[in-house]
Amino acid sequence: MPPNLYDPTGIAGTTGTTGTTGTTDTTDTTDTTDITRRTDAAPDLRFVNVFSAGSNGGNPAPVVLDADHLSADEMKAIAARYGHESAFVCRAADPRHAFRLRFFVPAHEMEMCGHATLGAMWLLRQAARWTTPKATVETLSGIVDVRFDDETKRIDVGQPRGIVEPINDPSLIGSVCEVLRISHDDLAPIGIVNARTSRTKTLIPLKSVDVLDALAPRLPGVAALCDALDSTGLYPFAVECARPLELHARQFPRASGYPEDAATGIAAAATLYGAIHYGLLRDGDSTMRVYQGFAMGRPSCIRVALRDPFDSSAGCWISGAVEFTLLASLA
Repeated sequence: MPPNLYDPTGIAGTTGTTGTTGTTDTTDTTDTTDITRRTDAAPDLRFVNVFSAGSNGGNPAPVVLDADHLSADEMKAIAARYGHESAFVCRAADPRHAFRLRFFVPAHEMEMCGHATLGAMWLLRQAARWTTPKATVETLSGIVDVRFDDETKRIDVGQPRGIVEPINDPSLIGSVCEVLRISHDDLAPIGIVNARTSRTKTLIPLKSVDVLDALAPRLPGVAALCDALDSTGLYPFAVECARPLELHARQFPRASGYPEDAATGIAAAATLYGAIHYGLLRDGDSTMRVYQGFAMGRPSCIRVALRDPFDSSAGCWISGAVEFTLLASLA
């Protein structure tokens, strides 16, 4: 396992961990640059990899600390330069909150980004800029709760209660099959739904992981289909293990500036509520894992858990592995 890897799932590597606790050696031997507060005008840009479940896995995120001096156009340009969802740490408008986070993809600003939030808070923890067990963070989607477990070293990012709405329109279901290049027989017989915590994702249950991995969607049709569905991305998935619940998924976003996402925390949170709707999360179970990015060669794992195992309306937590990484500029 690379240095500075925070892995609460216990699956990302083989050395330097204690298994299921996810405790790792956080001594950085590869990047000695100070990540404490900077006062100059140059962006304090860091790169993290989040939700990794193996070699070359996870979803990278550029993170800029002390980003208040950057304009929205400059933030978007950084996201475009590296081709990934990017987080920008700013001063909170309300002193009761720890930070304000802004998120950009190459095409636009986003209300919320799960993996970039986790990566940013991990960096702030590394820099001793966040030292309390809990914090609240301002985002365009609202106030986000974050917590740190000192025993397991796990950071959890909170999401509100999910809302699930079935898609019953035969023409929309037909369009989903057409864009994904699948037949109706490839769909699992539990129905397509829109689910959301911070952003709406269209959950498309498939009969098998093999069908999921073989998807070769008509990418030019994704945006129009998402608009028709009032969704920000198609999230086909398949059940790999019923108990404990483990799913494999892929995301094809509506308009992020790239065709597929290696790990999508917000979609995984929405899928937890989809799993409850489908009856996949059985009584007494409150946690599941979503594996994503395998078809891209970027294996990822997102842990999702109800905040209160007995009250799904309380919302959920998302967590996963974090590590320093390097990203090449696309410019």
